[in-house]
Amino acid sequence: MPAAPSANTLLPVPALPAAGQRTRLSMPPGSADARLIADLLPLARPLVVLTADAQTATRLKEEIAWFAPEKTISLLPDWETLPYDSFSPHHDLISERLATLWQIRQNQADVIIVPTQTALLPLPPVEYLTAFTFFLKAKTRLDVDKLRVDMAFAGYDHVTQVYGPGEFSVG
Repeated sequence: MPAAPSANTLLPVPALPAAGQRTRLSMPPGSADARLIADLLPLARPLVVLTADAQTATRLKEEIAWFAPEKTISLLPDWETLPYDSFSPHHDLISERLATLWQIRQNQADVIIVPTQTALLPLPPVEYLTAFTFFLKAKTRLDVDKLRVDMAFAGYDHVTQVYGPGEFSVG
């Protein structure tokens, strides 16, 4: 009787298709899809994963983090509102989307997970992200030249002395 495969047996990692080409894989059972994605990470960065729904996207984010804890996994969450709703999405959800888009723009995401329904919606322009996302961490050096370029790109005017809204000065 042949021995049962051990829990550490890896799935064969398929070759990634050439640019502009696509490939189709059958759905692996259980959490094997997360393991397969984690195994693909050395071959492509960033790796974009489209999922059928938001629940699968959330599950994959948690499971890939377990298989590849050193990698940055970003989830672009769904708006969770209907097109005809008269209210906006929750502010935490908007913040999470902006943070994810900022990570992508800064090339800090190893895996980007997007539900298909979310991928069909338009994204804000880069100028909007630049103008409304700003991350600082304690005890890190601020790149003043990059900040100046980002502020100008977002539509702010660089002046020697600030007199009104839409102006900034770096001393």
